[in-house]
Amino acid sequence: MDPVVERTLRSALALLFLVAAAHKLRAPTVFRAQLADYQLVPECATGALAAAVVAGELATGLALLDSPLRLAATGAALVWFSAYSFAIALNLVRGRRDIDCGCSGPAFRQPLTPWLLVRNALLIGVATACLAPVRGRALLWVDWVTVVGGVAVLASLYAASNRMLANAPALARLRGS
Repeated sequence: MDPVVERTLRSALALLFLVAAAHKLRAPTVFRAQLADYQLVPECATGALAAAVVAGELATGLALLDSPLRLAATGAALVWFSAYSFAIALNLVRGRRDIDCGCSGPAFRQPLTPWLLVRNALLIGVATACLAPVRGRALLWVDWVTVVGGVAVLASLYAASNRMLANAPALARLRGS
């Protein structure tokens, strides 16, 4: 894989994890409540799990920015996306679609839908692509401009699709379905 493509994908994933951690740090009480709604651990363990998730997302995001740690960080990203997918799928199977997924931070409520699993599968695909061998070559200034532009486009696509997923239930109510 060309190093520009790999660096763009890895940097976009890093941004995703760092923003996710920032949302949780900005509203820790809201995040703990969202996590408790998933009913994955006993209530008394929710605070510890919340702290572990925030620390893990921060560590993963920072490690994704460091080239020597890229393989370990990409593996961690795969574990996180798989764990999120498991938690969503488990609650969908339980019929608990009304809980907030927590994907949009404290600003927007986003109920669980199967589309979140599709989104996470795409993120798993992106992370898996980052495991491909990277062709060795020095990055030029134009490569760095391409990386920054690519990350901006990917972040915008993620934010727009996340907003569409969050607004889908309201749109369905307006349509009367």
